[in-house]
Amino acid sequence: MELRFQMNDILPLLPIPQPPMGRSSYNIPCPVCDHAGSRKRHLNINLKRNVFRCPKCGQFEGGVFDLYAYYTGVSRDKVRQDLTDRLGGGESHYSSKSGGKKKALPRPKPAEVPQAPLVGIETRDRVYRALLSKLTLASDHRDNLRGRGLTNEEIDRLGYRTTPLVGFPALAKELISEGHELFGVPGFYRDEDGRWTMAVYLRGIMIPCRDRLGRIQSIHIRLDKKMKKGGKFLTFSSIDKKDGVGAENWCHMAGPVQECVYLIEGYMKADIVHFFTGQTVLAIPGVTSLHYLEKALKELTQLGVRHVMTCFDMDYLKNWHVEAAYGNLIQLLGGLPLTFGTYLWSPDDNGLDDYIWEFFMRKYPLD
Repeated sequence: MELRFQMNDILPLLPIPQPPMGRSSYNIPCPVCDHAGSRKRHLNINLKRNVFRCPKCGQFEGGVFDLYAYYTGVSRDKVRQDLTDRLGGGESHYSSKSGGKKKALPRPKPAEVPQAPLVGIETRDRVYRALLSKLTLASDHRDNLRGRGLTNEEIDRLGYRTTPLVGFPALAKELISEGHELFGVPGFYRDEDGRWTMAVYLRGIMIPCRDRLGRIQSIHIRLDKKMKKGGKFLTFSSIDKKDGVGAENWCHMAGPVQECVYLIEGYMKADIVHFFTGQTVLAIPGVTSLHYLEKALKELTQLGVRHVMTCFDMDYLKNWHVEAAYGNLIQLLGGLPLTFGTYLWSPDDNGLDDYIWEFFMRKYPLD
């Protein structure tokens, strides 16, 4: 049975006022329209219907997972797993039919799949480089990247590849025969026969996520087709697989360390913007993925970074999820020893990479 979490499950985990005893709904300050220090409480949390909404601004509303994602910074598509890890398996301890009372006999937790501990960056880098060296980039994917402004030389330098669709155990076996240890590397796991294999299910472009030294921390996949439930990007991860391990939302860096850094959402966008501008670009996988960003920026300030320019997609102006997360980002930047600002451009081009490419094409049209 699919795990179902209620508002009563997640509220104790969030840094917000807790519900009064016996109430089926209550109000707290809205993070969008109720300013800090204000006594106003426009955001209503309904424990019976498991929804929240601010009737004043009409911009902050959603369900259990939306509220949890906003206040914890966990990516929306990873909330279920995060809650499962923190609260355990089985159904919610609360039932809307029982008026919020605890169930007498909660369901037992499912058997845990043995997971591997995450290995260090040096090992991950060696394995991922060896894997990518055995793969190729399909012609349609190369055409797609060239259509975004990248040259063949830059595409090859970046190490983009097309996901394999068959032969996973054979690839894993070849890596092992070359002396690579797959235990603890996200994306690899053991199948029912005990063979090492890879967690690849859909076709797309494999994008290396690199640290400031150019080491590959993880691999993201830009899917050919958007998933029915989810976006167009997946992480090469084998969490919940036997001897598998999940990847983290590490920051990706394109270019050497300079005094000014562009902060953007999306690893491919970072590579494209750096290629056109020569600027140092730091990327996070999503605007809610701030956990590793603070650590990365603290390290960069020690290396001479003094200014950050945020360059998020222009849909943050009309997407309250993104806009709210942007507020958390500004708060984070305000606590660091650097100055920061925001780049804005025409909303006709959602991403900075799109805007730069369109500008380049207008200035230097192809024959």
